[in-house]
Amino acid sequence: MNRLAWLLFALVSVLWGIPYFLIKIAIVDLSPVFVVAGRTAIAAAVLIPIAAARGTLGALRGRLRIVALIAMVHIVGPFLLITYGEQHISSSLTGILIAIEPVAIALLLSRTEPLTPIRVTGLVLGFAGVIVLVGLDVSGDRYGLLGAGMVLAAAISYAVATMLVQRKAAGIPPETLTVGTTVITTVVLLPFALMNLPSGPVGADSWSALVALGVFCTAVALLAFYRLIVLAGSNRAGLVTYVNPVVALGLGVVLLNERIGPATIAGFALIVIGCWFSTRPAAPAGRNRPAEKDLHLVGRD
Repeated sequence: MNRLAWLLFALVSVLWGIPYFLIKIAIVDLSPVFVVAGRTAIAAAVLIPIAAARGTLGALRGRLRIVALIAMVHIVGPFLLITYGEQHISSSLTGILIAIEPVAIALLLSRTEPLTPIRVTGLVLGFAGVIVLVGLDVSGDRYGLLGAGMVLAAAISYAVATMLVQRKAAGIPPETLTVGTTVITTVVLLPFALMNLPSGPVGADSWSALVALGVFCTAVALLAFYRLIVLAGSNRAGLVTYVNPVVALGLGVVLLNERIGPATIAGFALIVIGCWFSTRPAAPAGRNRPAEKDLHLVGRD
């Protein structure tokens, strides 16, 4: 990857490691659906003037169907699943479970990128890590398994969305694609958010967390991530989840006093090793065949 891709990679890794901590703070006083609708509304309000000033909003013309699909699988579904899931498990465990995304991408790409023995090993190790986490160290309430399942479903949805962006929306400017997905999400969730307005006073911490989620973890992060997919491909862009759990784990333990046990460390290690193996480029079959590692460096279609 070039220097810009690495900078975007680092930025997204940090910005998407923070949300799990901020969500935990926001849902103290706000409902999960209100948090998701609120953060996307804030992101849309920030980005619409930027896209309008650049004159790129016209790029949505004729592409609303694919943008709506991306909004559903990249924002509506996973944002809700993660936010509701965090009602039952810790923010640090949430961040770790999301690390399964690169394994899901490798599995989804198996038709075009063969599952070599080393990739199969990676898939097995990655899922073994999830089993260790879910089976041995699901910290939270009695619905901890349900919460973990929601987060895992969100990780798979993220993997599908990452591939969709690369294959179907690479030609849409990042700020325009982000405007489209956040506006659609806000419109879809607004009626439900209005039915779940806060019933009591909302603390400054919850409001501040919501604003930070909207501006930094949604608007800025999605802009950077969509650009990263174009530069580095879906497989490598998905590797931001290697770093996300480290940020989430650190914030959860230091600021929220969340527990970290041996199974958490073991499960996280298995997931990271599995992700690394499962995303290794396959060796070229012949001299005239371009190396797959080179194919990952550019956007497709």
